[in-house]
Amino acid sequence: MLQISKRGENMPASPIRKLVPYAEAAKKRGTKVYHLNIGQPDIETPKEVRDAIHNADFKILEYTHSAGLESYRKKLSGYYHSVGINVDYNQIIVTTGGSEAILFGFMACLDPGDEVIIPEPFYANYNGFAIAAGIHVVAVTSTIESGFALPPIEEFEKKITAKTKAIVICNPNNPTGYNYSEKEMEELKAIILKHNLYLFADEAYREFTYEGKQFSAMHLTGVDDHVVLMDTISKRYSACGARIGAFVTKNKDLLDATMKFAQMRLCSPYLEQLAGEAAIDLPPDYFDVTKAEYQNRRDLIVQRLNAMEGVYCPNPGGAFYAMAKLPIDDSDKFCQWLLESFNHNNETVMLAPATGFYGTAGLGRQEVRLAYVLNLTAINSAMDCLEAALKIYPGRIV
Repeated sequence: MLQISKRGENMPASPIRKLVPYAEAAKKRGTKVYHLNIGQPDIETPKEVRDAIHNADFKILEYTHSAGLESYRKKLSGYYHSVGINVDYNQIIVTTGGSEAILFGFMACLDPGDEVIIPEPFYANYNGFAIAAGIHVVAVTSTIESGFALPPIEEFEKKITAKTKAIVICNPNNPTGYNYSEKEMEELKAIILKHNLYLFADEAYREFTYEGKQFSAMHLTGVDDHVVLMDTISKRYSACGARIGAFVTKNKDLLDATMKFAQMRLCSPYLEQLAGEAAIDLPPDYFDVTKAEYQNRRDLIVQRLNAMEGVYCPNPGGAFYAMAKLPIDDSDKFCQWLLESFNHNNETVMLAPATGFYGTAGLGRQEVRLAYVLNLTAINSAMDCLEAALKIYPGRIV
């Protein structure tokens, strides 16, 4: 009998998508499902971005440079300069989504068997990228009681071994929404210098901070060779399906190594790079409007959650996610039950169980992630469903 690879066997199911069959079945029964499980904004992709693809003038849809269109990289360099990140366009490799940037980073910086340390809960797909690269994720736990602040540096120190090669930080954080401070980033700087580690910075949600500003890993001084920025247009411009990201570093040797991976997959999508160029030309107030909308949604969902008996939700400082602790026995069972056995006025809500965002077994069983990517009316209706569900859930913990 043919066997699949150990890599294939070990690849985890997405906690964000694994309940999709239950949601589809609920919809077939006529139940309306509010999707708070996935970071797919309902904000319209800007017309200028869509028009760039619609109006593209070409006779041959040809390969681009493996690093990406030069015109796009130059515009990206200008964008980064506008947020205090001083990089040249030759220090940018355009990737097929932020996902490819993360995978390139893992494969170019670590060898099979090496380890990367990540504060948990963390973006679940980091596990998948690590398995694909043959490396191991080592988790350092942050807690809901602290609002998911950076764990003490001593906890990082305890996890560092001869195989440790990097630390990953997502700022603002997915799934917690936590916005790491300059002080916390400086603490990470000290530890990567002390132990000669890479610092991978996933900054997909840079524009969406609500109290204070985002402090980029590339704002740190004296660590140019250590820092790798992984970026994407997916969330920034509500263009998740475009699959355009960026791998950014000032480390010349690392850029050269990563270019080999970029050449291996030939190039990133041409039309979507045109869309990325158009996005950079959006008016300066574009983010003011979208950020204000997300902040209103955050304020509503946090208020509604904390008003429910037995529920606790810290106020996230950025991104568009919130983590909540619920009075339930098991978040996986609860999220499936919501879709399989519950409805409120023929409606229900789809959440992401937090267990899939933790690397430590047993954590997250009473927590869920909610993506506040729907409009205020939909969020209110979804919270009505959740509040009603918690009152009758068989596994409720008193």
